[in-house]
Amino acid sequence: MVIRTFGISVLVTIVALGVAYLYGGWTALALCLILGVLEVSLSFDNAVINATVLEKMSDFWQKIFLTVGILIAVFGMRLLFPLLIVWITAGLNPVEAFDLAMNVPPEGSGQQSYEEILTAAHPQIAAFGGMFLFMLFLNFILEDNEIKWLTWLEKPLATIGKLDHLAVIIAGGSLVLIAELLAPEDERATVMVAGVLGIITYIAVNSLGELFHTEELAAEHEQHELAEKTGGPTDLAKATGKAGFFLFLYLEVLDASFSFDGVIGAFAITADPIIIALGLGFIGAMFVRSITVYLVRAGTLSEYRYLEHGAHWAIGALALILFFSIKWHINEIITGLVGVAFIGAAAVSSIYANRRDEAAEALSGTSEKDVAATS
Repeated sequence: MVIRTFGISVLVTIVALGVAYLYGGWTALALCLILGVLEVSLSFDNAVINATVLEKMSDFWQKIFLTVGILIAVFGMRLLFPLLIVWITAGLNPVEAFDLAMNVPPEGSGQQSYEEILTAAHPQIAAFGGMFLFMLFLNFILEDNEIKWLTWLEKPLATIGKLDHLAVIIAGGSLVLIAELLAPEDERATVMVAGVLGIITYIAVNSLGELFHTEELAAEHEQHELAEKTGGPTDLAKATGKAGFFLFLYLEVLDASFSFDGVIGAFAITADPIIIALGLGFIGAMFVRSITVYLVRAGTLSEYRYLEHGAHWAIGALALILFFSIKWHINEIITGLVGVAFIGAAAVSSIYANRRDEAAEALSGTSEKDVAATS
């Protein structure tokens, strides 16, 4: 299963490295490989969250996410998104933006470089992506989940989470503080607008997903009753299609939010959009998709019970890092290690919990045998 799941990613990596070498020699190849490793390390928590959503999707929409979705991830977020930012913020048309990306302006021209324009737009990007991820984190930890990892903390959070709209209240209050304390004075209004748009985007996409998922369950129930009466097959394609479409949309927005830190961090390594697209997109994004598929097919989420919790705590940490990056530069290594640390701790906790349950079952079985022998 490992070869089947990761085979395409390995093949794409070899092709991408070959293209990078033809494009810019050994230097380009090395930069491409570094960016691929950066993307995978930053997005492992993304893979875990994607897997929890992907499990709920039909085979058709899973294939759409792994085909059309990867094209959006590669060309949309890793290539077109930076160009779009330059296009909008610098007042350039798409051709001029691409020309600026490929050619550094001559010294003394007074024209900002591609990297400088993207860096200047970072506060808005961090506010939008950070708020989207922060809402995702809050809605998870404020929910009374059946399984709890950090029980001493998650229980009281679930208790106060019964208050209506608490996640929005916390996110809105946090955004005011972020704009006041972290944003540059001339960027406060922009950061506020971007953050509000991040909250609105999360609420809209999440609500639509839940709405059509509820409709799908109702339709399945009605069709099941009809099938029992008539004894014939039923067609659930329309309901499943709507539910699957909005889950797909939710996954794409989620993936985009996770990509912000990687795309911006890539410019600390290179400003060449071709190398960024090859490294982050073709190598990094493909491996993240493969990890997602592996987690679903191997049943890893059910085997490691706290993995989803660790991923959400990593998301919360990533959101905070994005907020602080509005004022201070945060090294990408720190960002990647924080996510790996949370997920690693959750995996270790899951292993210990499984062993504890197995020991308890073995002890219970031994006790039952002793009782049977004495009777």
